Amino acid sequence: MTAFTSTVETPIGPFTAVVAADGAVLASGWTAELDDLLPQVSPSLRPDAVAPRRDLGAVTRAVRAYHAGDLAAIDDVPVRQRSGAFLERAWEVLRSVPPGKPVSYTEYALLAGRPAAVRAAATACARNAATLFVPCHRVVRTGGAVGGFRWGPDVKRWLLDHEQR
Repeated sequence: MTAFTSTVETPIGPFTAVVAADGAVLASGWTAELDDLLPQVSPSLRPDAVAPRRDLGAVTRAVRAYHAGDLAAIDDVPVRQRSGAFLERAWEVLRSVPPGKPVSYTEYALLAGRPAAVRAAATACARNAATLFVPCHRVVRTGGAVGGFRWGPDVKRWLLDHEQR
């Protein structure tokens, strides 16, 4: 399988996406390095080759629109991730957390159907390959502290502030 990649400049740095031929996001994040993204893709979905493109159509439009203030622009972009049943369910749940309404890891575990699985919920965030489109930045520590984020606390804080405006 060949996938396609493109990098877009955003207010918080370069954002790169890797998409399947059908347009589903396999991996994405605030980096210009493909090597930061590909290891996050499930081996069953990992492409044999990745070809650069200037523009990824709907994905590129959504990234630009989101950073410009259209927070709903990412909602309909298809995403493809594979793992166990809980992680896949948890990633689906993340897509339902509204912008500007972050949840704690405890609340996230409850929403994902396993209230006692707070560590597993945190793992779902950590293993999320499709950052932004599966908005793991909307999960914070109890009390509102930013918590961890693959792309750094400054990026997470910018995203949370952007969604509060």
